[in-house]
Order: sequence, then structure tokens, then C-alpha cells
Amino acid sequence: MSRKIVHLDMDCFYAAIEVRDHPHYKGKPVGVGGESGRGVLTTANYEARKFGCRSAMPVFKAKQLCPHLILTPIRFEVYRKESRRIRKIFARYTDLIEPISLDEAYLDLSYRRESGAAVAGEIRKAIFDETGLTASAGIAPNKMLAKIASDWNKPDGQLEIGLQDVEAFMRGLRIGKIPGVGQRGLSTLAKMGVQTCGDLQKYAKAELVGHLGRWGLELYDRCRGRDDREVLVDRIRKSLSKEKTFRENIHDVEWLIQILRGLMEEVQKSVATHKDQRIKSRFIKLKFEDFSQTTAEKSGSQIDEMVFVDLLRIAWNRGQGKSVRLLGVGIKFTSEQDQLEFL
Repeated sequence: MSRKIVHLDMDCFYAAIEVRDHPHYKGKPVGVGGESGRGVLTTANYEARKFGCRSAMPVFKAKQLCPHLILTPIRFEVYRKESRRIRKIFARYTDLIEPISLDEAYLDLSYRRESGAAVAGEIRKAIFDETGLTASAGIAPNKMLAKIASDWNKPDGQLEIGLQDVEAFMRGLRIGKIPGVGQRGLSTLAKMGVQTCGDLQKYAKAELVGHLGRWGLELYDRCRGRDDREVLVDRIRKSLSKEKTFRENIHDVEWLIQILRGLMEEVQKSVATHKDQRIKSRFIKLKFEDFSQTTAEKSGSQIDEMVFVDLLRIAWNRGQGKSVRLLGVGIKFTSEQDQLEFL
């Protein structure tokens, strides 16, 4: 039986909430982020994106691109409250929910008789009716395809990729649409004559490994629309983290520190919902321009900015000057075995 996986992605979530709560912002470019000279945008609405503003962009650069940008402070508690409301809506339709962040999640609707597209449409309507916010959806046989599809008709749209459509869809898909393929990867693939997934399919698995290493193995399956990952519903969390993948690689550790603070605050808010679990360590994850990655970790139970900044600098130095394409901030909880040893 073909799976019915839905990827629900809120449209410019933080900025959309600010526009909803401040009706006089409607139709104007809005960004959410810090006012300081080295602050960064957390997100920007579509009006601001027309000027080139985007998440993780330095505020000063965003204001250069869009001098009349309305900049609002981050209100994580408000965003979390709305996220909880939306997840309750998801839960009316399935118990198989994998939240990715405050504004996106995977839902497994395989057991439902209705079409995935019909249920996704119902969910999106319920979200709008109850919150005034719009969401986009992708419906497909696996998580990767669902995520690609959710971005297809943004904002406030959806796309279904049926099992019978996968082969043709992937053949013509631009390679940059595959999650995880950034600017550096595109440049490398362009030198191989690859612009579409169909181009990449012409390479044998051994050839891709020779050109791209372990990443080649992953791309061999991805360019054919293959992804066997399950929608994960973790009853007892072993860890909790927030990640940010950048549209353009970041070359300055100080900018990363600014982004770290926002991610750390999200982690802190999430930890508050796991009061029955004890934190045993804190960690930072970096993925570099060449897709190599490193994790720096330190034991301890406090979410301390100085600790995270120190871990970030340790991880940054391991890159030896490489730019960063992903930053993750997280904590690990004690397991039952850890607690028994502690007792």
C-alpha cells in the first residue's frame, strides 16, 4: 500500500502572526528579528521577500534592500501558542505527527480512506478558520517528496504527487529542489553537467560516490524520488533541538551567535513542556559548506548562553575556515538507565 504523507508548512509563520495581530501591517514588508547592529532576521513576509529579504539575513542588509521594512521584535511565546493550536488541529486527523519546528510538521495519513489531498485541504481550511493563518501542503508517498511539494504552490496552496507520477516528476525536477542541495552542491553538480534529477539519474551509483563521496549515495536515491524514512512519533524524547539551514552559507561566527540566541530560546521554550525529564548535556551542531558536520557537547543541566557560545566556537574552529550551511542547538535528556545509575 502506498503511503500518504503530508508535509504542512505555515506561510511566513512569525511574520504572518505579526501581520494578523497588527492589521495596519497588511500589504507592507515585515521582518521579524533583532534591532541591534548585528541582529538577524528570523523571517520575512512575502512583501519583504520581493526586495530580497530572507531569514538569517543581517538586519542592516535587509534595511538596505528594503528601507521601508517594518521590523518587529521576536515574540516566541506567541508563536509557540499558535503552534500548539495548530498541532491540536493536526491531532484531529491523525496520531502520526512528526513536528519539525514551530511552523512545519509531517503527518502520516496512510490509514485514512480519504485521499491525502482532501484531508490536507480540510486541515488547511481549519487552520485558517481558527487562527487566520495560511498553510501550504505537500502530499506524496514519502517525506522528501511531500516536503518538495509543499513549497510548490506557496503561499496558501498544495500539491499532490501520486505514486504513478513520481518517475516523471523527478525526471524534470531541478536538482536544487532536493532538500539539502545548496549553492555549493549546485556548483559541484553543474560541473558534472547536472541541472535536473533526470541528468543525475544518468550516473551510476559508483560514479556518484566517486564524484561526491557519501553524499552521492544519498543523491542516487533522492533523485529517483526514494525516501523510506518513517514519520517519527517519539513518545519519550531522548533529545530536543532546533536547527536552521541557511539559503546562503554563513562565513562569520558572530552572525552565527546571533542566530544561536533565537534557536536557544526556542529550545528553552520546548524544554518547559518536558518538566518530567532531566537535561544531561547541551550541544551545538554545525554542517559546513562541504556537507561535513561536527557536534560539540558539554554535560550539564542548565540552558546557558555562555556554554552554547563556547560550544559554537569550538565547533566553528573545527571547520578551519569553512562556511556554515546549518546550525543546530540542542539538549539531551537522561535515559532511564542514566537515572538508575544516578540513583
